[in-house]
Amino acid sequence: MPLGRLQVTDFRCLHAADVELDTRFTLISGSNASGKTSFLEAIYLLGRGRSFRTRHTDRLIGRGADRFIVFGEVASGTRRIPLGIEGSASGLRVQVAGERPASRAELALQLPVQIIDPEVHRLIEEGPGHRRRFLDWGVFHVEQDFVGHWRRYHQVLRQRNAALKTRQVALVSAWDPDLVRFGQLVTEARQRYTDALFAQSTPIGRRLLDAELSLSYRTGWAKDMSLAEALEQSLAADLEMGATQVGPHRGDLALRLAGLPVKDRISRGQQKLLAAALLVAQINLFPQDAPVRPTLLLDDPAAELDDERLAGLIQEVSGHGVQLVVTTLHAEFAAFGSPGRRYLIRAGSVSGK
Repeated sequence: MPLGRLQVTDFRCLHAADVELDTRFTLISGSNASGKTSFLEAIYLLGRGRSFRTRHTDRLIGRGADRFIVFGEVASGTRRIPLGIEGSASGLRVQVAGERPASRAELALQLPVQIIDPEVHRLIEEGPGHRRRFLDWGVFHVEQDFVGHWRRYHQVLRQRNAALKTRQVALVSAWDPDLVRFGQLVTEARQRYTDALFAQSTPIGRRLLDAELSLSYRTGWAKDMSLAEALEQSLAADLEMGATQVGPHRGDLALRLAGLPVKDRISRGQQKLLAAALLVAQINLFPQDAPVRPTLLLDDPAAELDDERLAGLIQEVSGHGVQLVVTTLHAEFAAFGSPGRRYLIRAGSVSGK
């Protein structure tokens, strides 16, 4: 079940909010700089443990306050599971069901959330790290063992890099078998997911962009050799750089539109539609038997797309069992149908409509 109750205190320009979200569609209206995007950012933070706008916790704290609080309740069967995040100068404090979780991944298990916002083009335009995070969020929700393999790979990678920095060649080699083992598991999971994403996103890309979209996964090392062989060949460069130069931490999602690589070859508007197509495809791949359903945040989509493209996007995101939370400058936004709940944000305060 999706997010039900949301409480926000001193989060950016939102002084206080206590709202119930509709399971299907909630519409948030307000003027520019009223706090609409901050409302979505609070939901995103609750499901990801991080903002989509900044890495600096202090920028999330409202003016004149020393901390912020974001609290939510996710319906699960007959009960509601509370999620909470408090941010202060000392960082974030997270709770899931009243307990401090072992990792913030537990937030994502309870509240899987994605966003299509004016910066969605960054998925296409920016470096591989952004696309790896996109892939890993998707794999995390469809393959139960993935997060354990991913964590173990990065633990071993940190140990190997530490040995490289001190030029302990024997210790570097000692870490290689585990790096290869968990690196292969991570890579195979990403490859399976990319194949499924390709099948889902190609028809969506065709409808939204009128062009053929293709995806492939780049492993992070030369495709004509194994990871073990790539590590052996790269050892001299690794020692010189003090860091491992090959492996799934260098992987990437390669994108082509009409047979051409997309980066720097398509317009900003096309980048946004392409990124939206990938996110919608990812939502469609979410397991139907999962105990929770994803929440999709749309930040003023009418301001970013012309009427035809907006209609196409609405058609793609509607009817997939997701919880929609949409912001708009206008009190009415009939394109998604009638919202179950409406709220107006004015000067950092939220009221029902």
